[in-house]
Amino acid sequence: MSDKFKYLLVCAVAFFFASQAWGQDAKLVEAAKKEGGKAVVYGSLESDTVGAIIKAFQKKTGLQVDYWRASATKVMDRAMSEYRAGKPLFDVMLTNAAPMHVMLNEGIFAKYNSPSAADFPKDAIDPNLGPRYRNVIAGIVYNKSIIKPADAPKSLEDLVNPKYKGKLVMPDPTQHTTTTQWVASLDKIMGKEKADKFVRDLAATKPILVESLLPAAERVTTGETPIAITYVKYVFIFGKKGAPMDYVRLGKMLGDGHYVALNNKAPHSSGGKAFIDYFIDDESMKIMAEMGEFVNRKGIYPPLPDAEKIQFVQMVNFDKKGFAAKKKEYSKLFLK
Repeated sequence: MSDKFKYLLVCAVAFFFASQAWGQDAKLVEAAKKEGGKAVVYGSLESDTVGAIIKAFQKKTGLQVDYWRASATKVMDRAMSEYRAGKPLFDVMLTNAAPMHVMLNEGIFAKYNSPSAADFPKDAIDPNLGPRYRNVIAGIVYNKSIIKPADAPKSLEDLVNPKYKGKLVMPDPTQHTTTTQWVASLDKIMGKEKADKFVRDLAATKPILVESLLPAAERVTTGETPIAITYVKYVFIFGKKGAPMDYVRLGKMLGDGHYVALNNKAPHSSGGKAFIDYFIDDESMKIMAEMGEFVNRKGIYPPLPDAEKIQFVQMVNFDKKGFAAKKKEYSKLFLK
């Protein structure tokens, strides 16, 4: 077989599969237009990132997207309230693994096998929720104009040093689901004995507790509270706006996977499917990575210094009862 023939064969196969995928997209888009030409999305992914993806999606399909963003806990609570009332307004949900599994167990999601899922590593695909499209990684972030790099914490244990008392902000682990997971998972990178002591010591320092990870990072940008436990991606996101931020290179860092799923009572199911297909496709993944996200695509990293050196460690997941038990446990430590 000549090299020229091989090349033509490869091109023909690629064209065939691209045509097949576009055929499905076109049918979905046409069906979506008959449903109202839109998709309603609830999620915890930052609005700037979703806004860029929506803009590209609208340009490609002509479909509109209404996006409502809140913390993972609030997103889950609103979706479950609507569902139980029999009046779900959203088509697509995108948030982190723990609340997604809680909602999955409540029967909220339809199983949708998107053709775009084929490009994800097999170990990043959940049999019920589909691909884990990104990993969100939590660590120590600080304001460099207030705390010089030489004086910054070098480890998690450093956070309980008296010199940082009153300078640390973190989401409330008795309210914020992802932070509940983070605290409960520390043994995976510290060992049980060290983790138990660290959590007690951390609570004793009386960190400033806020609603979620974003406001924790925002307080660091202003210098109001110079150190935070939050997502490390905020160093890049707020750095673009001039905030003097950096993160502590911990090596192993805890995080959670995020998924996207279709409501099984979606008012605009075709629009929802079309959005999911685009959202987890290559174009959207590249937009996401460029805006600071750790996407599950080999060789694609956010423009964050040393991003490729971070060793992602998946946080533990709990069911509804498990979360309630942990939040009660942490109330005795952090709110006393």
